[in-house]
Amino acid sequence: MTEKHPLDSLTRRRALTGAAGVGVVLPVLAACGGGDDDPSTASDPAASTSEPGGASSSAGEDVAQGSEALAETTDIEVGGGAIYPDEEVVVTQPSEGEFKAFSIVCTHQGCAVSEVSDEGIVCPCHNSVFSISDGSPQTGPATVPLEERAITVEGGRITLG
Repeated sequence: MTEKHPLDSLTRRRALTGAAGVGVVLPVLAACGGGDDDPSTASDPAASTSEPGGASSSAGEDVAQGSEALAETTDIEVGGGAIYPDEEVVVTQPSEGEFKAFSIVCTHQGCAVSEVSDEGIVCPCHNSVFSISDGSPQTGPATVPLEERAITVEGGRITLG
């Protein structure tokens, strides 16, 4: 019968623990990383072209976005805004008839903003506050503005794109 050396099991244990650690750490690092990747433009082929009708491959998306309003203009208070988590967008009305849209992804660590208050667009993770006019950081650890999103306001309806 062959005896196991005590270091054999220790090495296997270390290897298994290390592999388990990598399985936990890599997804966490992926979630916290990325300043170069822009998920909003990666999933929106029309965002890369400014020519009307030039994106025939995204016609299905354009029809879906154009046929259903994100919001009615009356849904957005002057000096306030509303968050649409499914579309990952916050729409604001800084002044009467002026509508702006921004990504809900905080530029500090990627948390989703949670509310629009008198102070501005608020991220709950570290209390960064962004301007409803231009998405610029007003307070908190964030130093980069929220990414502006394209919207169309027509006939009292607000649509993406």
